[in-house]
Amino acid sequence: MAKRNKMCPFCYIRKMFGGAPRTREEALPTYENGVRKTPLMGWSSWNTFRNNIDQQLIYDTAVALKETGLADAGYTYVNLDDNWHSNMRDENGEWQGDLVRFSEGIPALVKKINTLGLKVGIYSSNGTLTCEDLPASLGRELADARTIAKWGLEYFKYDFCHNKKVPSYAPLVFSVDVSKKGSGKTTEYLVSNAILQGLARRMKDKRLRGGQYVSGMDAGAGSILFDNIVVDEAGEYILTVNIRKYGSYEKYLGVKVNGEEADGIYFPGQKVFNLTARFQTVVTLRAGRNSIELGNPVTDKNVSAAIQYRHMSRCLVQAAEEQAARTGEPVKPILFSICEWGFRKPWLWGATAGNMWRTTPDIRPWWQWIKIIYGRNVKLWKYASAGHFNDPDMLEVGNGKLTYDQNMAHFALWCMMSAPLVLGNDIRKITKPVLDIVTNRDLIAIDQDALCKQAKRVRRGAVDVLAKPLADGSTAVCFFNKRGYAQRASFDLASLCKDDYVAAGKFAGEITEITGEVTLDGSRAKVKVAGNGVVVFRFR
Repeated sequence: MAKRNKMCPFCYIRKMFGGAPRTREEALPTYENGVRKTPLMGWSSWNTFRNNIDQQLIYDTAVALKETGLADAGYTYVNLDDNWHSNMRDENGEWQGDLVRFSEGIPALVKKINTLGLKVGIYSSNGTLTCEDLPASLGRELADARTIAKWGLEYFKYDFCHNKKVPSYAPLVFSVDVSKKGSGKTTEYLVSNAILQGLARRMKDKRLRGGQYVSGMDAGAGSILFDNIVVDEAGEYILTVNIRKYGSYEKYLGVKVNGEEADGIYFPGQKVFNLTARFQTVVTLRAGRNSIELGNPVTDKNVSAAIQYRHMSRCLVQAAEEQAARTGEPVKPILFSICEWGFRKPWLWGATAGNMWRTTPDIRPWWQWIKIIYGRNVKLWKYASAGHFNDPDMLEVGNGKLTYDQNMAHFALWCMMSAPLVLGNDIRKITKPVLDIVTNRDLIAIDQDALCKQAKRVRRGAVDVLAKPLADGSTAVCFFNKRGYAQRASFDLASLCKDDYVAAGKFAGEITEITGEVTLDGSRAKVKVAGNGVVVFRFR
């Protein structure tokens, strides 16, 4: 049973019976941090080595990326997954590498790998601990982002283990104070002069300054808009929210400044030894008139996750800019990988929070599981764009007991879906067949195409047909045989020219084979696809 949280009785009844108006929702801007526009290419320690990694293994893998030609093919990120760090933070509360396995420290390893011309990434979790129960970043986002930037890291994977949901209740607000950072001078704005939206209502309490507080801001039901915040100069200001204490449960307020999302404020369960309390955050205001909107937007677990990941993304940008200001060097952007596993529909909000977002649970080197992951991710084609990609997880090419055709299909499908290409095998022992697959330059070119559009499944069946528009005006087509035996299939390519998404233009009859063979009968492409295999080609 939801708590009424001092909401007016009539409003509470409206909310309970589904009649609550929602506060206005403005479209959030796409997350831009100056990092690469095409999907990430690199290697991760997790799939093969899991919790058995050390500095020598990571460095040897980086060397192997260079010596095998994988780096030249585009695989330039060396990513440390979970278990890189000690369970003990240092005396300053900062992360430190495993004190035995990474005894030289992470910064030293980063420098050695950077010297090879490669980039380095690291891992944490949007929780109190990582998935391996080591120190994580929930509640310490800015501090850990500063460590990432200080160490010179260029990629950050943010998992979801030990997550704690953002509370959906809001505190009872009676005023806000705005103070120039460092000045000690403040201006108070009472709720009596604010604009209320949704089910937010003023409630009387003569003991408070102004004699009123606002309730009804829980779970997106209402908000307070202070549209008369006036300051003399632009800069950072302390926003103090003054609340009437009520309720032993945790609460949260989202903050929008001039319509843009800022860092929210968490409120612990209140003990009522005093009537009121003050909670603060830092906001950036422009000279002149500003607006500040307060409300709790957390309607469900999806919104909770989005808020937390957007908070970390802002911290990463801030930390990178601070580091550049300290060193006098150019800003080194940090590619942000959201690893929420797809349970909270990150494709709906991921582009506002990061550069890539996991759409599925963890991959395994099992063919049936790879097909399930493909089936989930292939539906999400319209959510990918330059710098923002659906992530069906790392590649298992070369792992487990996958056959050659399964390895090739796995790689080709990931390329067609504009997926990040993150190798998960032991590069030091890579075999020639596997190396040939993952360095197939035609397939990589499809994945890395500047148009950055994910393939659309244009026919579903025993043999799926995918079509991916490319920047040069051609179209990549993939026939994927989901059965374990060879099958013949055909498809009219001229029909793709009428598809608004594929937008291939007039069919000219030019075919370039990439994997397998294709014949044309007029505009109809005919193929024979091996069991669990693919045929991929480009056409104009």
